[in-house]
Amino acid sequence: MIHGDVLGERAKLSPDRTALVVVETGERLTYRQLDGLAAGVARAFLGPLGLAAGDRVGLLSHNRPEFVAAFFGAAKSGCVLVPMGTRLTPRELLPIVENSGMTVLLYDEALSDSALPLQSPGLRLVPLAALASLVAEATSTPLPSLPSPESLFCLLYTSGTTGQPKGVMVPHRMVSWNAYNTVVAWQLGEKDVTPIYTPLYHAGGLGAFLAPMLLAGGTVVLHKSFDADVVWRTMEAEGVTVSLGVPTIWKLLLESPEIDRVNLSKLRWLISGGAPLPRSILDAYQARGIVLKQGYGMTEVGVNCFAMSEADALRKAGSIGRPLPFTEARLLDGELLLRGPHVCQGYWRNPDATRDALDPGGFFHTGDLATIDADGFYTIVGRKKDMFISGGVNVYPAEIEAALLDHPSVREAAVTGVPHPTWGEIGVAFVVPRAPAEVDAAALAAFLETRLAKFKIPRDFVSMDALPVTPYGKVVKGELRLRYIAKPEAR
Repeated sequence: MIHGDVLGERAKLSPDRTALVVVETGERLTYRQLDGLAAGVARAFLGPLGLAAGDRVGLLSHNRPEFVAAFFGAAKSGCVLVPMGTRLTPRELLPIVENSGMTVLLYDEALSDSALPLQSPGLRLVPLAALASLVAEATSTPLPSLPSPESLFCLLYTSGTTGQPKGVMVPHRMVSWNAYNTVVAWQLGEKDVTPIYTPLYHAGGLGAFLAPMLLAGGTVVLHKSFDADVVWRTMEAEGVTVSLGVPTIWKLLLESPEIDRVNLSKLRWLISGGAPLPRSILDAYQARGIVLKQGYGMTEVGVNCFAMSEADALRKAGSIGRPLPFTEARLLDGELLLRGPHVCQGYWRNPDATRDALDPGGFFHTGDLATIDADGFYTIVGRKKDMFISGGVNVYPAEIEAALLDHPSVREAAVTGVPHPTWGEIGVAFVVPRAPAEVDAAALAAFLETRLAKFKIPRDFVSMDALPVTPYGKVVKGELRLRYIAKPEAR
């Protein structure tokens, strides 16, 4: 039986190994203890909270042990978990509540200002502080047989960078296959230790490395939030061996003075995902003898779809590697398509979006543009939709952004197309400088002219203190575009 309760399966094999370390409290839970907590939450779902298999239960919480217990409690109960973004406003959360049809919402008391406005006659709000008493009340509630592979495990709502968030339907089969594939292809084992400092409500937190690491019997070190100095010190203290982050995180960690003070002798490798990794960041880690790979995945296809060896991370720098076992990859007009047991069922209550993404052959159309070399290594070159046409020529922002990040005065950069009466669209670069000063547009343009064709050079450069990003570090380019168009001088 393939199901998503990988915690329960591993607890049978190694109950006394350390499963979870909580940084803020120092709490250390064995597999037996964490699995017992998850079983208690499952009973609370089915008993006092009155839920049944298939019912949706929301979760609005920072990273904490109760989040992990609720995740695997859903696996044991057959309820469908709906994790929600902690940075979203009540106005942004309400469509998720309504679309999912959740009837219970568990919430972190620190997020009461976001949760309480969602109260309605059809939604029961339950603070996480009440969970312990509900678990105690439900000790006699029996647990059902484990759900079937195609039963829904959770609904993960997309970040909504291009429109209304969509609920990705994640079945039990998808969670377990993602975990199996990651353990095998990334060679994880009982001796591995990984920190999780990205939000657990995101697919990246749940799929890399929570479920895979617990399946492997390793240890997860849970941070409530990200702090670069704390992360480095914790890596040393806990003997971290592998770690996942997005490019923004690797950049912030690189800039922390702790990187040159801590002992990382147990660290095997780091891996980056979520967005293209600038070559300059990769080179900076490798100059310190730290292996930094680039991975690939997305909420709809499991967050781990490719892998490479440590040697290939150097030899094939910039590549995302080769497809994982049981993963079929192909290119159609440059777009990456993926098929396998780790692919979602589509979008909740959105058949049109499902048909657009999943073709009749079962391939998911990722929207990412890629290339493949003679050795079978794939490289992501941009987003199909993150493209603008200037004077009839396709321009891909990812290429320009990578070049800008090589300039010593640039900390962050994002490029997008905006309307233009003559050229249709022109490129605008939004730049966060390293020093608190306006960007030198002429100098940046001259720098790019030595690396890119003239038609790719942005027509304008805008200095910013920070780029607008989703909770997982992806730049919200739609917001940048609207801000620029709204400027009187840009009309």
